[in-house]
Amino acid sequence: MTEEDTGTRTDRAASATPNRRRGVLLFLRDLLVIFVVAVLVSFLIKTFLIRSFFIPSQSMEETLFIDDRIIVNQLVPDVTPLERGDVIVFRDPGGWLPARPEVEQPPLVAAVDWFLAFVGLAAPDSNDHLVKRLIGLPGDHVVCCNALGQMSVNDVPLDEPYIALPPGDTKASRDDFDVVVPEGSLWVMGDNRNNSKDSRYNTETPLEGFVPIDNVVGRAFVVSWPVEHWAWLDNYPEVFEGVDEAGD
Repeated sequence: MTEEDTGTRTDRAASATPNRRRGVLLFLRDLLVIFVVAVLVSFLIKTFLIRSFFIPSQSMEETLFIDDRIIVNQLVPDVTPLERGDVIVFRDPGGWLPARPEVEQPPLVAAVDWFLAFVGLAAPDSNDHLVKRLIGLPGDHVVCCNALGQMSVNDVPLDEPYIALPPGDTKASRDDFDVVVPEGSLWVMGDNRNNSKDSRYNTETPLEGFVPIDNVVGRAFVVSWPVEHWAWLDNYPEVFEGVDEAGD
């Protein structure tokens, strides 16, 4: 081997080292850019389009179970109108939920929870929200119960396949009521009718059980977790067929 060949090989090895280092740095830079973009996209989606909540109570069984994860369409009601039968998530109108003490977390755990909430992978504020089915829109006359135990909206009896009742019980509500929903408000009820602290049982609160539309975060449209509970959430338009015409 000549002295010239040895020098050429040494020069190639020397030039390959900076190139390899530069390639690793470019890869890490691209990885960082992808991560930042993914975080920003997740944040924008969570802020404006959809977000996740978990179910903290049994008030919506058999539709939703404790610790189910639901995906909520936040375009409702600002872009897409609310409809009777929607499963909605809303902020406590005041007095519906008991006061909860602040839970102290180790700084690292708190930071991880904050980040997951920021990108929409966690919902630490689920305990500050409620999930119920929308029954009455502004102006609706909601009454329960008729001789068959049915609830009616604008004098149209409802046949509700989604409600859970104890065996042998056919009455849609244990307690009778007769309300007209005020402008800008909603009447909501849990599917687990005899185990739901909904509009019926919050009439002593400042808003008398009605939920301001402004408190609605969005409409739940799918159960995302656990896998065995995965399902699209129906708003059962056939149940409320004819209600609008009756209210005109």
